[in-house]
Amino acid sequence: MKKWLAASVLILAPLIAIAAEAPPEWAYPAAPPGYQPPPDNGQPKKVPGSTKTYTEKDIGNGNGPPDWFPDEHPAMPDIVAHGKAPNVNACALCHLTMGYGHPESANIAGLPAAYFEEQLHEFRDGNRASMLPGRSANMIRFAKNMTDDEIKQAAAYFASIKPVAWTKVVEAATVPKSFVGEGNMRFVAEGGAKEPIGQRIIELPQDEERAKLRDPHSPFVAYVPPGSIKAGETLATTGGNGKTIQCAVCHGPDYKGLGNVPPLAGRSAIYLYRQLNDLQHGTRHGNSVALMQPVVAKLTSDDMIALAAFMASRTP
Repeated sequence: MKKWLAASVLILAPLIAIAAEAPPEWAYPAAPPGYQPPPDNGQPKKVPGSTKTYTEKDIGNGNGPPDWFPDEHPAMPDIVAHGKAPNVNACALCHLTMGYGHPESANIAGLPAAYFEEQLHEFRDGNRASMLPGRSANMIRFAKNMTDDEIKQAAAYFASIKPVAWTKVVEAATVPKSFVGEGNMRFVAEGGAKEPIGQRIIELPQDEERAKLRDPHSPFVAYVPPGSIKAGETLATTGGNGKTIQCAVCHGPDYKGLGNVPPLAGRSAIYLYRQLNDLQHGTRHGNSVALMQPVVAKLTSDDMIALAAFMASRTP
């Protein structure tokens, strides 16, 4: 009996150690407690190319966020455009009207409708959470308060949107110093100072003000460590001599998805890292997750950075 207990402890120890790790803050951006955004100057806001005008209050309205370019997308279902007060925010608030999202949320444009529905059910049923619980709390609450029909409407809408190259991946040894501010988004710090990237992915808006205004024409840049893209390609295409499984087996030869399996190409780099990390640390469950468990089991954080960099650099 003692030998069995000792063996069990040895087996469980690595899993306990993994579970106890704190998630890397760069991949799970969260504004510091008590953070206050700059005061609203009360002026109406505009973005290039749009005839629309919104106030700061409009832009942060959880049940009526801005739609800067209404002619560029299909008619939004009410759940996407307005949500369902008080317990469901409009999908467009965080994921934007075109689904491209921000690094702290997710790019959901072009996801297979069946996969989209499945994931909202996973949130609702307690099978999907983040390693940093606060990150998934809103999605869990929204999913629990959406009807099956509302989930289907949102899924069909975002599945109809063609993905675009929303994240530019740049290898760099040094990056701008940055901080996490409004909306849990990362911004360049004042002064123009640089710092070593280390083993991180730093994802920043290409235009800070337009990103804050939820402009679906304002993309992002993901800085990754030098050599990451090639290292990720090697892992993705060969499996790294048994370390993982070739990504194309399930996600398709161009990583644009296969059937109900989601596309990876062109997604946010830190989002991709977060999902690999959450899968490895056991905060995501469900049938499809069982297929990913052997894929992520042996990956190091550096491996996940490399895979995320490579996938984010691909054409969606």
